[in-house]
Amino acid sequence: MSDVGRATLEVPHRGLITLSIMAATIMQVLDTTIANVALPSMTGDLGASEDTITWVLTSYIVAAAIMTPVTGWISDRFGRKQVFIACIVGFVATSMACGVSWSLGSMVTFRLLQGLFGAAIVPLSQTFLLDINPPEKYGQAMAMWGAGIMVGPIIGPTLGGWLTESFNWRWVFFINLPVGIIATLGCTAYLPAAAKRLRGFDFFGFAMLSLGVGALQLLLDRGGSVDWFSSLEIWLELALSVTGFWVFVVHILTSWDSPFIDPHIFTDRNFVTGLIFIFVIGIILLSSLALLPPMLAQLFGYSTISTGLVMAPRGVGTMISMIIVGRLVRKVDARILVIAGLLVTAASLYAMTGFTPQMDSQLIITSGIVQGLGLGLVFVPLSTVAFATLDPKYRADATSLFSLVRNIGSSIGISVVTVVLTRNIQVNHSELSQSITATNGQLLSLTSSFAAQNPATAHVPVAQLATSPTFLKVFDGLVNQQSLMISYIDDFWLMMMVTLAAIPLAAMLRKPKAQPAGGGHGAAAAAME
Repeated sequence: MSDVGRATLEVPHRGLITLSIMAATIMQVLDTTIANVALPSMTGDLGASEDTITWVLTSYIVAAAIMTPVTGWISDRFGRKQVFIACIVGFVATSMACGVSWSLGSMVTFRLLQGLFGAAIVPLSQTFLLDINPPEKYGQAMAMWGAGIMVGPIIGPTLGGWLTESFNWRWVFFINLPVGIIATLGCTAYLPAAAKRLRGFDFFGFAMLSLGVGALQLLLDRGGSVDWFSSLEIWLELALSVTGFWVFVVHILTSWDSPFIDPHIFTDRNFVTGLIFIFVIGIILLSSLALLPPMLAQLFGYSTISTGLVMAPRGVGTMISMIIVGRLVRKVDARILVIAGLLVTAASLYAMTGFTPQMDSQLIITSGIVQGLGLGLVFVPLSTVAFATLDPKYRADATSLFSLVRNIGSSIGISVVTVVLTRNIQVNHSELSQSITATNGQLLSLTSSFAAQNPATAHVPVAQLATSPTFLKVFDGLVNQQSLMISYIDDFWLMMMVTLAAIPLAAMLRKPKAQPAGGGHGAAAAAME
């Protein structure tokens, strides 16, 4: 056994370390969605408008996106343990500051700082779990980590809604204090310190990547409110994003003196394929989460709490799937698990295309559980195989890229489905309205039913009633309802096609071989074809 493998097996208090790491991870992931439902309540207290209050979300997202890629360099320079604990403390401190904000300016400033501190928590938590576990337990470790990453956004809106309704919006941020204290104490006491690795800082590379990522996040987050490419702002952000990414790629490929991200990291086929897959998972996971709450509120009249209860089984399905697949990943070809997960996820999206305004919550719950099972089947083997053949010295940079690509996928997915939804609502309403004529048989039949239920209109001729303002208002409401439902179904079809299109990528993953008994990290690397 290698020295690295032996050291991994001898890590004491592995369970307490895992608990502390996951507490910090869930705390950070929750904050990506928990504040969304509190925005209307913040508007009045902070003296903001509906347009400007969205900067509470934008500032956090952009700051976290910019700081995520630099996690590897910072942790190597100052030590992973020290950076992780500092990020937890900083995240909690800025959360408390957000809770006592007195104006929109102060809130945006504190949220920006919160994003800066929180950016490193998720990638470093994944790095630590890979470091403290032997290769044969990577699947179980990634199952636990993935459960926190995927369940957090699901329960975030529900928890945020309950805290806002039961107390006030400030408790959305205050709730981080006890969790942060537990995580800080646990990590301080038990988390092993890793050796520091001095390397030069490529400021130009970091600046170009930050420009590309920051401009892209602004474009995606602001696009809907400024009507996308009809706005000069969006064109400027697109130009800055393309320029930043292009210059960054050219720079790291031509720089021989410590580039910001070593291009050799992209020679690992499993890791590159994992990045593509996690991009797709980001699209599917948060896109569906972004669509369902407004759909349930607008079409079914669900409250925030009711919406959370209906969507909660999705998280249960994810956790069950991850518990099972965490053990299966050692015995079953990871590619089979990934393909099975994508097929199950596609099946759940197909079931969602059968939603109707007249249905109860049963199909919503069932499809949510199935989708949770499918995403869990994909996430665990993907997170395991993506790092199985990667040199451990690249691990911190790799987990940072993994988180960054997942977040970018989520942002792009939400923006795309939102744009498609908005455009299709207009198109579907126009097409349905064209069928409304005084001679339409279905319209006359519906008018007769309306008249029968309202004795005051029984004496009015059906043809005349069909063109009356009262009835047209009722029918327009039905058209709006149907066009909205059809538009949501169109989005579900789109997400299903994206899921199915990702299946051939599984062929790019390397097939794991049986690992020799007592193999360490070196054996794990050698065990991949």
